[in-house]
Amino acid sequence: MLRYILGRAGAGAGVLAAVTVLVFLLFELLDSDAAVVVLSRRGAGDPPPEQLAALRAEMGLDRPAPVRFAEWVAGFLRGDLGDSLISGRPVAEVLFDRLANSAALGLLTIVLLIPLALGLGLLAGARPGSRTDRVVSAGALAVESVPPFITGVLLVAITALSLRLLPAVSLVPTGTSVWDRPAVLVLPVICLLAGLSPHPARIVRAQTAEVMATEYIRTARLNGVGGFRLAWRHIAPNAVSASIHPLAGSVVGLIGGIAVVETLFSYPGVSKELLIAIAARDYPFVQSAAVLLAAFGIAVYLLADLLALLISPRARTLLGAGRW
Repeated sequence: MLRYILGRAGAGAGVLAAVTVLVFLLFELLDSDAAVVVLSRRGAGDPPPEQLAALRAEMGLDRPAPVRFAEWVAGFLRGDLGDSLISGRPVAEVLFDRLANSAALGLLTIVLLIPLALGLGLLAGARPGSRTDRVVSAGALAVESVPPFITGVLLVAITALSLRLLPAVSLVPTGTSVWDRPAVLVLPVICLLAGLSPHPARIVRAQTAEVMATEYIRTARLNGVGGFRLAWRHIAPNAVSASIHPLAGSVVGLIGGIAVVETLFSYPGVSKELLIAIAARDYPFVQSAAVLLAAFGIAVYLLADLLALLISPRARTLLGAGRW
């Protein structure tokens, strides 16, 4: 077990290193840098070469790319994310201030996403072909077919503009917590759930229906096992173990979903700052945010692997036999 965990963690570290190098190389391929952006904002137009060179030297952009990359990596490993090239503020200060709002949105979505997907999937798959199964399956497929930004626009048009039940934009005043205004979370969370829950729910439904058709379920019923005991001890563990990785994919998909939702609802999360930093060629901010988001995805998939081992007897057997 320990060897398996170390192996997966090592593979995750390799992926993280590849992401770090890839983001840096992509930035190096851009046709401009932060110095050009700053001078253009000052109305310099086509800045004189000596002025551009002086600003690049001030920002440290005149040094060779490998040196700048090595310095950033060394600082990151010490917990120092560097300073923003545009604002001059520490990246950690800007990033974690906005990251708290994004984390609140993501956490609330995860808390609702997992029981919703599992509950709908088990409910539909427990009676394949029933009216409940058809309604849940058709509804999940219909919702999954609509892009999240269209869902968000419809939610705003109906609940905010027509019914005036909820705010159309999720603004949070500076210095306040998003939990002080919980109403601003409702529409973004619904939009995220609509985009992320249908796929794992359909996976759980398919696996549950497959389990229901097996011989050991029929045998358990013939032996008088039924109701809650049958569902809890025989159906749910097998169905849930197969849905762990699809659920993990949905949780990781929160990264992209939150970016869309934060833009749509003007929610003050990390995505807005990240888009500004990319446009401004603010390499330290973008590099730090990309690595932290990649680390989140890797950690979620590693946790999913461990949960699958704990829940699935077959997975533990394969691991014990050395086939994993």
